[in-house]
Amino acid sequence: MVATEKQIVTTCYHCGQVCEKEVLRLEEKTFCCYGCQTVFEILNTHDLCEYYSLDKTPGNQHNVTGDDVYAYLDEKSIRKKLLKFDSFDFASVQFYIPAIHCVSCIWLLENLQKVDAGILRSEVNFARKTVSVDFNPQKVALSRIGQWLANIGYAPSVDLADTTREKPGTNKQAVLKLALAGFCFGNVMLFSFPEYLGLDASDAGLMRVFSWLNLVLSMPVFFYSAAGYFQASLKSFQQRQINIDVPIAAGLLALFLRSTYDIVTATGPGYLDSFTGLVFFLLIGRWFQAKTYESLAFDRDFTSYFPLAVQKQVAGQWKPVVIYELTPGDTILIRNLEIIPADSLLLDETAHIDYSFVTGEARPVQARQHDVVYAGGRVIGPPATFLVEKLTSQSHLTSLWNNDAFRKTDERNYQKIIDRAARRFTWIVLGIAVLTAFYWYYTTPAGMWLVITSVLMVACPCALALATPFTYGSMLRVMGRHSLYLKNADVIERLATVDAVVFDKTGTITLGDKPDVSLTGSLSGEEYAWVKLLTSYSTHPLSKSISAAIRLHTGDVVTGFKEIPGKGIEGVIDGNVIRIGSASFTSYNRSPTPTPSGQVFVAINGEVRGLMTVQASVRKDLKGMLDRLGRRCAALLSGDTDGDRNKMHALFGEHAPMHFNQSPHDKLDYIRNLQRQGKKVLMVGDGLNDSGALKQADVGLAVTDDTGIFTPACDGILHGSQIQSLDRFMQLSKASTRILKIGFIISFMYNAVALSFAVTGHLTPLIAAILMPLSSVSVVGFSSIAVNVAARRILKKKSA
Repeated sequence: MVATEKQIVTTCYHCGQVCEKEVLRLEEKTFCCYGCQTVFEILNTHDLCEYYSLDKTPGNQHNVTGDDVYAYLDEKSIRKKLLKFDSFDFASVQFYIPAIHCVSCIWLLENLQKVDAGILRSEVNFARKTVSVDFNPQKVALSRIGQWLANIGYAPSVDLADTTREKPGTNKQAVLKLALAGFCFGNVMLFSFPEYLGLDASDAGLMRVFSWLNLVLSMPVFFYSAAGYFQASLKSFQQRQINIDVPIAAGLLALFLRSTYDIVTATGPGYLDSFTGLVFFLLIGRWFQAKTYESLAFDRDFTSYFPLAVQKQVAGQWKPVVIYELTPGDTILIRNLEIIPADSLLLDETAHIDYSFVTGEARPVQARQHDVVYAGGRVIGPPATFLVEKLTSQSHLTSLWNNDAFRKTDERNYQKIIDRAARRFTWIVLGIAVLTAFYWYYTTPAGMWLVITSVLMVACPCALALATPFTYGSMLRVMGRHSLYLKNADVIERLATVDAVVFDKTGTITLGDKPDVSLTGSLSGEEYAWVKLLTSYSTHPLSKSISAAIRLHTGDVVTGFKEIPGKGIEGVIDGNVIRIGSASFTSYNRSPTPTPSGQVFVAINGEVRGLMTVQASVRKDLKGMLDRLGRRCAALLSGDTDGDRNKMHALFGEHAPMHFNQSPHDKLDYIRNLQRQGKKVLMVGDGLNDSGALKQADVGLAVTDDTGIFTPACDGILHGSQIQSLDRFMQLSKASTRILKIGFIISFMYNAVALSFAVTGHLTPLIAAILMPLSSVSVVGFSSIAVNVAARRILKKKSA
């Protein structure tokens, strides 16, 4: 008998299940099965037992699988379907892990590199129950990773048909909880009609029956539908943190226990209609909030996000097409520094691909004919042709652009402020609830529980939490519709604080339409064709203009292509070394006479043979925008000579300093010096030789027309046709912060008014539960309407 009792009360250290069949012991800890003990041994061996301190019994009951269960993952055809990226020493895979359920799971799965040195990094998406793993295939096989995950209790679910889509049924449990709460609420309301109608004492027996039926119907609501609030609150206490679920759980518990006591002791009918209705409306509010955040996810429709275009072969000619129009089987041409927008097969013999945005490794890798080249790589050197194998993966390009390596240091500060505000707000609410409880206990004890519950329900800071993402998310969409594509919502807040704007010249201020190109020198027809061929390899605005102006063609090929930002391009054609670029780059030893144009020199085998003058064509309506910026226009920085100084002076006015012959490093230093003076700097450049300045600036915008060039160092992409509205976008950012503050005020006013009714006993818990999601709706509705009104008012000015 003693042994039986001991077996009943003994629980597993790993999963928390009762040890019914056997009790295994290791290091004074008990385990229900060999699987759980094995998982503990693995974690203990790799110093990962902090897993158990984050949550009590966080593991799932687990059976150890054989070592060959995941061997099929190493099959070449299966690897190709599963891996998001694959190279000699770097690969990336995403697994769906159904067992993810708590903070301990996240901690453990994001520390997989401690389990095996071949794992480089792992990241969990808790909402989708996925883990992304970067690993070195030379040190650890894909099957080994799958086996490791299974051995520690997180067996991956592999779907070879589509490994990227969200698994069906992920939200099924939430819908079931909502449906159950709604069903029970409706029936409890029905059984409460005798109480509502005030039946006399002769029907007291019937009323008791209905009260017990209400209690039975409320049980599944309490133990299932409302369980998430209690679990979240318990975890927050275990982690010594307070979240917004704590006051909700306290109110639900108080209401249910008081109602149960009244029914069991026959002292009253209880308040189970309020309890079940409360849970029902709380779940509606949570569902609404989840839908709101889902709609604000950054992985939004890339057709409205990336304005990238690439050269596609159409009827034997290369034509620019937007990347979302690409389909498997299309042939595309990717030039130097352009990004490959989709997983493709290389058609040329060789090409050098820079995967630094994917792997962090700056050294280009050589791809050979028919090799798979992954989305996100940059072509380095001569243009290369590819056969598109998969549709463009926007979420992959987005993840590259949002990589932590390219984030500003203060990019997430505002979200932390919101978190702190929510925590303080929760403590204030709990304090008010305690004071209210004391007051009602000593004045009207019978009404204390209803009042406390109403206070805890009505003061939930859900509306406060929704104000920020919905306001900024709505503004992101508005700006996207007007061809300004920002990296994330944090950029809006930083853009609102900008007080100094620095412009690049070539490709940003000039060359917006059709530049006038004149060609002079002692070049032969064949040499002009070489110039056209070499400049066609580059995406720099001057190179594109020169290439378009020359009509001659050659069948020769370029070898040894190089492009030096801010200097020029170089290549070997038919044994001749050709350099095209600045005077210093081409070794031009005489100072050129300043002319109102861009000057590009051509040197063949060390001898300067030609001069290309590109007449600067200023983008439309820039003068008005620069005048509206006024003193906020801090400077013009250009890598060209000062031949266009007079034209730029007329455009920018007296107050803006102009600096020519600026290297990429000079531009970065200039931005840094402005910041040392306390300025919040916006850098506007073409993204080619401005990457350092774009990253250093508080906000960096890359201006583009029809090219696939953008840099992760920038915070946004602005289409060249919309640069004249730059000041309007800055106004919109300021309007966003004002709208957000008003949303906060609405949320605080709602809570203040509702709390005043709740603490005085004039607000039932059911009405409080209805008002809580309504407050979220009101803030979301206000933000949406206000953002659209502000956008119409501000952006309409540009046409006035």
